[in-house]
Amino acid sequence: MKEMHEIVAAWHARVRVPGGSEAVLATVVKVEGSSYRRAGARMLIFADGRSVGTISGGCLESHVIKRAWWLTGATGATVCRYDTTADEDAQWAFGLGCNGVVHVLLERLSGGRNDAQLEALRVVRDEMRPAATAVVIDARDCAVGIGERMVMFPDGRCEGQFGDAALGKPIARDLALVLHERSSQHLRYPVDGGEVEVFLECVSPPPRLVVFGAGHDAVPVVHFAKQLGWHVTVADGRAHYARRERFPDADEVRVTNPDNPLDGCGVTADVAVVVMTHSVDQDRELLRRLLRKPPRYVGQLGPRSRTARLLGEIGSAGADEGALFVDALHYPIGLDIGADNPEEIALAIVGEIRAVFAGRLGTKLRHRSGESIHVDGGERRRKRETIDVTLIAA
Repeated sequence: MKEMHEIVAAWHARVRVPGGSEAVLATVVKVEGSSYRRAGARMLIFADGRSVGTISGGCLESHVIKRAWWLTGATGATVCRYDTTADEDAQWAFGLGCNGVVHVLLERLSGGRNDAQLEALRVVRDEMRPAATAVVIDARDCAVGIGERMVMFPDGRCEGQFGDAALGKPIARDLALVLHERSSQHLRYPVDGGEVEVFLECVSPPPRLVVFGAGHDAVPVVHFAKQLGWHVTVADGRAHYARRERFPDADEVRVTNPDNPLDGCGVTADVAVVVMTHSVDQDRELLRRLLRKPPRYVGQLGPRSRTARLLGEIGSAGADEGALFVDALHYPIGLDIGADNPEEIALAIVGEIRAVFAGRLGTKLRHRSGESIHVDGGERRRKRETIDVTLIAA
């Protein structure tokens, strides 16, 4: 997520501006077997050799940077395939120890001009809503070219076209489904005389974290979350604690309303919330409101017995207020890593949130079955379904 901010900022500063320099955008569009980065990883490359972002664990970057300009000179876009599954010499040459195949799309960006894909990244970052992009990564015996693209913005607006005009309608339909399911896909489409393979990517906004409590132990939580590129809000009822200078990394710092501490803090169904006010009264009121309609993650700092007592008090006092979704609450908060100081506790908290958002248990990778450590749902092929583009995009 941090990578998205950096690439968009660099594009705005050096490429999109009037008279801007050209650049090459490298995107991992397909992975077979094991790899360090998954499809959707990006790197922006400038003519002077400088770059922003990564597409591997440092294995491919140098090779791609050296060749990006002449590979895109004639056609403007091409796909490079790096295969180390059967050739030890290739593993040595590229430094790839992942034993997989990585397909990297290289696209030349013209200075001073807009680019629909990077504009979509900007909109996702600024509006905190997902978009979807479709790009041709293989074309055989047809008028469609590598790199031809369509983008569906968060408001449902589509931009882009293909060499075969008939291709736009089914791809727009599938982009709407990708946007709805928040899951990227690789699909093949028949065209006159041939076939194309398209990478349809859901570009999601960074995770949002709301931290209730502005004590000293909240500082490393905010810092770690921002290092991952998350959007972070800090809220506290104490104005002398909820100050910008205490949390320079945070996107927002708010003083809560005692009558409704959630007001204006952006607590929606898809956010993570950490409750660490160190105040029994504040924690009780926050949990009472949060657990009636829980967001994606709610974590409570403190001993199990303290939180259990708070839940009992809330249940006794609010019998007429509806169900309390206690199972949605993570307490004691964080992963079991032996944390014993504010920084270690913050690491355990952010680690648990990341695991929940990824649908993982936070266990050791050595206990995970199979070769790949990544979920391959985004790589799967499936039958396309008919769907109303306007309805889903809205």
